[in-house]
Amino acid sequence: MIFFSAMTAAVRQASTGATGRANPPRIFFVAALSAVFILGDLLPASANSPAVKLQGRGVQIYICEQVSGAMAWHLKGPEAVLLNAAGSEVGDHFAGPSWRAKDGSTVVGEPLIASQSPTEGSIPWLVLRAKSHAGNGIFSSVEYIVRLHTVGGIAPTGGCDQTHIGAESRIGYDAVYVFFSN
Repeated sequence: MIFFSAMTAAVRQASTGATGRANPPRIFFVAALSAVFILGDLLPASANSPAVKLQGRGVQIYICEQVSGAMAWHLKGPEAVLLNAAGSEVGDHFAGPSWRAKDGSTVVGEPLIASQSPTEGSIPWLVLRAKSHAGNGIFSSVEYIVRLHTVGGIAPTGGCDQTHIGAESRIGYDAVYVFFSN
């Protein structure tokens, strides 16, 4: 983890010019990586190795709602398949947020940190802590989940008004999920 901290400082230092003012693209890059670097400070030493890394592919489902007099799209939840490195389906991801493996094990997470994705128009990168488990299998000992490398999935910017209350919008997304166990 010391390497990550030193690397972060080096990238931050390299992102300033002779004037001492920040170069925005490089600062943005550092901000996007911060979720990964912060992870090293959050995880106990026993959880520093990923148990499994999976690709999530599916949709983020948004519902048009009126909250406090304003109309807006709100996240209902994800609906995605989880793929291993060989491209085989090994589970699914759904509201909770929850991840369920084909072996019957499930982990439900609670968000700790969100960091803007470096890919424009994409949902944030996240660090989540496991708040509950069910079944025995690959997710039964997961303590932390990290969502990285997101593409797509952000809420629509329009089309939510009084005539569309309750309407759903399904926005395609991809992400990498890394599960850390104790």
